[in-house]
Amino acid sequence: MKHLLKLGDLTPAELLHILDVADEWKRLHRAGQDPQDLKGKSIALIFGKNSTRTRTSFEVGIYQMGGLGTYLNAGTELQIARGEPIQDTARVLGRYYDAIVYRTFKQSDLEALAAWSGVPVISGMTDYAHPLQVLADLMTVRAHKGRLAGLKAGFIGDGYNMANSLITGCLAVGMEVTAACPKGYRPAADVLQRAAGAGGRFTLTEDPAAAAAGADVLFTDVWASMGLEREAENRRRDFAGYQISAPLLALAAPGCLVQHPLPAHRGEEITNEAMEAHAAEIFEEAENRLHVEKAVLSVLLAGR
Repeated sequence: MKHLLKLGDLTPAELLHILDVADEWKRLHRAGQDPQDLKGKSIALIFGKNSTRTRTSFEVGIYQMGGLGTYLNAGTELQIARGEPIQDTARVLGRYYDAIVYRTFKQSDLEALAAWSGVPVISGMTDYAHPLQVLADLMTVRAHKGRLAGLKAGFIGDGYNMANSLITGCLAVGMEVTAACPKGYRPAADVLQRAAGAGGRFTLTEDPAAAAAGADVLFTDVWASMGLEREAENRRRDFAGYQISAPLLALAAPGCLVQHPLPAHRGEEITNEAMEAHAAEIFEEAENRLHVEKAVLSVLLAGR
């Protein structure tokens, strides 16, 4: 593992190892014994999209592990915004920093940064994938259910970056996945091609009830992700019914978990009642971003 650009790059063993390290780092943090794996190391945090959880959890986690995290706004502070090629920025920052976190729109820009920087690069999210969020999701589900393999996961919503990563990650750890997406909002073609080889453990449907039926965990995401706000009105029409609500949860398995990457648009992809009923695991999921990111940095920079 040289980078974390998308979950499809990881073997199942590598993915599970990150979760194991994250569990241990969470235990140690609560005991006041944060490993100092980043002592003397510096991490560049490049953000081309708004962020609450990714930015703050990385800044706090790097500090807890003894390192320096430098926040860099790609749109207002870096020469990328004035036309500097990605490869030039990458070769400079790779000489200053031990690793780079990049939150941007195009997956190809993230891949280029990794190709030219000479240091580990971590995806803070792109339009294609959100690997850190799904690692936190899987960490949360495993903590509540005691296992991942054999569980039934349902995704209801847009076949965008979260869906791409959830399908990939859940199948990699042995879960069954049913994704319900409206017509015209399917996951990426390469993700569906990979899922087709999962031995019948993946189903794509346009019926939210089919995704909820018997599910051990239900996932959702906003109807209009960052950069797609101009489509919000059309999406409200197209996604009508693609909402985690009491009627859909009644179809799920007893004790079904709900996971949402946040921010939540209550009344759209999830009702206020469902959000509050499952707030404990949703905000644990948000907390686990901190521990997963520390684990990824430890694996990449300290050989854990």
